[in-house]
Amino acid sequence: QVQLVESGGGLVQAGGSLRLSCTPSGRTASGRPFSRVAMGWFRQVPGKERELVASVRWGVGRTWYSDSVEGRFTISGDSVKNRLSLQMNDLKPEDTAVYICAAQRTGASAYDVFGQGTQVTVSS
Repeated sequence: QVQLVESGGGLVQAGGSLRLSCTPSGRTASGRPFSRVAMGWFRQVPGKERELVASVRWGVGRTWYSDSVEGRFTISGDSVKNRLSLQMNDLKPEDTAVYICAAQRTGASAYDVFGQGTQVTVSS
């Protein structure tokens, strides 16, 4: 079973930067490469719903950002290796959250594979 593993979280001061990475591990049941149409980064704060902040649709190379991170975060990746990154600049205390890598597999109507998440804490 394919899993998504995040890394790169940590503690940073406001205005600083962090780069998150997401790498798939494991194998599909068929042994074929992990097939997905989109990958993205969610974030979650205790007591609030998980929020999608950035995504990329591989087939068309289209990226999307939430208003809260537009202009500060950049999503990128390797569509062949299913690796995903999130460059986060000018971080703010309100960006503090667990950041979760996700994928929408081919045929799925929504994101259906999620990693465990990596903690990002921004101090003021």
